[in-house]
Amino acid sequence: AHIDHGKSTLADRMLEITGVVKKAEKQMLDDMELEQERGITIKLKAVRMPFEKDGEKYELNIIDTPGHVDFGYEVSRALAACEGAVLLVDATQGVQAQTIVNYEKAKALNLKIIPVLNKIDLASAQVEETMFQLIDMGFNEDEILMISAKTGRGVKDLLNDIVDRIPPPNTCTSLTDTSKALVFDSYYDEFRGVIAFVNVVNGEFKTNSEIELFASKTKSRIVDLGYLSPGEVKEKVLSCGEVGFIATGLKDISNVRVGDTIFVPKEDKSIEPISGYKEPVPVVFLSFYPADSSDYLKLREAMEKLNLSDAAFTFQPESIGAIGKGFRCGFLGLLHADIVQERIEREFGVEVITTSPSVRYEIVTTKGVKKIINSATEFPDPTTLKEVKEPWAKLDIYTTAKYMSAVMDLCKSRRAIYIGTDQFDATRVRVSYEIPLIEIIIDFYDKLKSISSGYASIDYEVIDYRPTNVAKIDILVAGDVIAPLSQLVQRENAQQEGKRIVAKLKELIPRQQFKVSLQAAIGGKIIARENISPVRKDVTGHLYGGDVTRKMKLLEKQKKGKKRMKRFGKVDIPQNVFWKVMER
Repeated sequence: AHIDHGKSTLADRMLEITGVVKKAEKQMLDDMELEQERGITIKLKAVRMPFEKDGEKYELNIIDTPGHVDFGYEVSRALAACEGAVLLVDATQGVQAQTIVNYEKAKALNLKIIPVLNKIDLASAQVEETMFQLIDMGFNEDEILMISAKTGRGVKDLLNDIVDRIPPPNTCTSLTDTSKALVFDSYYDEFRGVIAFVNVVNGEFKTNSEIELFASKTKSRIVDLGYLSPGEVKEKVLSCGEVGFIATGLKDISNVRVGDTIFVPKEDKSIEPISGYKEPVPVVFLSFYPADSSDYLKLREAMEKLNLSDAAFTFQPESIGAIGKGFRCGFLGLLHADIVQERIEREFGVEVITTSPSVRYEIVTTKGVKKIINSATEFPDPTTLKEVKEPWAKLDIYTTAKYMSAVMDLCKSRRAIYIGTDQFDATRVRVSYEIPLIEIIIDFYDKLKSISSGYASIDYEVIDYRPTNVAKIDILVAGDVIAPLSQLVQRENAQQEGKRIVAKLKELIPRQQFKVSLQAAIGGKIIARENISPVRKDVTGHLYGGDVTRKMKLLEKQKKGKKRMKRFGKVDIPQNVFWKVMER
């Protein structure tokens, strides 16, 4: 479902009804501190529930997925491991962008989909209109269920429907075939090594049996296995069709990748990997540097551990002279980047400095050499360039008709090319554009939410690279180039953008004891300038009467001190400056 449509609340009610927990705390599966604080699901969570219908006992395995567009990869990982999906729609908000995107993903994998209307207990629920929207998507009226995840109304009927309509795993052949399982999530445990969450598609796995990973060709012995309900429950065997965890005992995090196949090696059998996963392509790039350079190894370790469970997050070492050694990181969006940064600081205690976000550019030099540029600091001398290409995306905006004019004005201001409009019903439309990726990764979504009173939602995918004319703007603070603030901008907007950046920095950088100059430059040419006036102490305040020259003498002495301070003083740039300077 789309963000905030009640997925985690529904999971809580299911856990209560099936007797896994007596009383679920709010969003029980969102156990990360950040998830509880922000009220969003960041990581998918798998849980096993026993269920009884007509005297028959069933075992249900559910995965609670995130809703935000930046975590769409988590959804595709979950769908690849499932037999069916519950498509949840908030009756007060109707079908949203992510609803349609996730529906298409599930349909492409031939999953059985159960459409469900949630929040029908609210006075603002538009049950009939939302039902018609689902019918327009291709569902029959009689297959749409109505529930209130908050009160539990209709959830028991939904569980009955899941048993009736979603098929059991049918991939199992005989137990003599190669035992194999799909890894859909993982994390690192200091004592048991890498813990892989798996869906067993063939055979069975036992404690202490030998296993091998297809992609990394690594062998190991199972230390521990079992399932989550919602805490760990240890078992001796995981059989075909079951979902659980396998403690691999492997200490090298890079050996166990999400989407890999774990199997029990047999000499006489060749193994085919389980299909269903595609590698995520990062679209937003930021650099992370430790605030204290001695924390570099701690930061590396933190990133390796996060990368284990979040395959969409990529990183590689880089170095900027002024700051030192750090990492160039790739993300699926700015929220994704923000969450990873917070997790590094909270879970691993490493404070990081972040550079301004950028996208991947393709360049061709005058010698015909092709290169990929991930940040402004890597941008070469313009005289050596033949061509620069930037990524473009196909953007779909789902909104109500009354906000269409404001939405189109916003897109026009971001160099977007209009493709067309699809009318879903009397009020809901989808407007499609082709737009440079750099224009949507920074503050586009926030601006869109603001102009549409929170009703518009988006979906985008990178389509190709197109020629562009960019210039590199360097930002100088007190005469020093601050590498993390360097940016690539459209050449025709460079002057205007330079003025905007230094004006924004004037607001964001605190006043110092001396005057600080802020300059934007392209090459050696200064295109914009601002000054931050110094904090001035009233040195003449204690004087009472006497000649004016006494006053002038003290002011001259202060001026000399300020001049000396300007020569030796360092400007403290707060961490949030690197993010906030990008907001328009």
